[in-house]
Amino acid sequence: MIDVSPDDAGKSRIARIGAQPIALAAVALAVLLAGGGTVALWRVSTGNYPETDRAIAARQAQTRAVEATEQLADKTRAMGITQQEQVDQLQALQEQIQGVKRLLAAQQSDAKRLSDQVGTLTGAIDNLRQSFASARSSDTPAPAQARRATTARTKAGTAKHAPQKRTKSHS
Repeated sequence: MIDVSPDDAGKSRIARIGAQPIALAAVALAVLLAGGGTVALWRVSTGNYPETDRAIAARQAQTRAVEATEQLADKTRAMGITQQEQVDQLQALQEQIQGVKRLLAAQQSDAKRLSDQVGTLTGAIDNLRQSFASARSSDTPAPAQARRATTARTKAGTAKHAPQKRTKSHS
C-alpha cells in the first residue's frame, strides 16, 4: 500500500481539478448563467429593475434640485426688487425730509425777519409816543389859551359853514 500524506492529498485534488480545466470552466459558466437567469426571471416576475429605479430616482432628485434652485432664484429676485423699492422709498423720504428742512429754515428766517420788523416798529412807536409826549408837555403851560383859541376857531368855522351844509342837505 501506498501511504498518502495529507500534503499529497491536497496536491492530488488540485492536480485533478487542474487536469480538467474545461470541465471546471463549463461548470462555472453554468452556475453564472443559472444565477443570471434566476435574477432575470425574478426581475421580470416582480417588475423590479433597480437600475431603472435608480435612474428615475436620480432624475427626480435632479428635477427637485432644479425646482429648488429656480425657487431660490425667484425668491432672490423678489428680495432684490423689494430691496430696490425700499431704497427708492427711502430716497424719496430723504428728499421729502430735505424739503421740509428747507421749508422750516425759510419759515425760521421769515419769523426772524418779522420779529426784527416788529422790534423796529415797536421802537418807532415808542419814539413816536415819546415825541408826542414831549410835544404835549411843551404845549401844556398854556392849555387855557389854547382851548380858548380852539373854541373860537371852531365857533367861527361852524357859523361860516352851517348855511352851506343846510343847502346841501336840502337838495
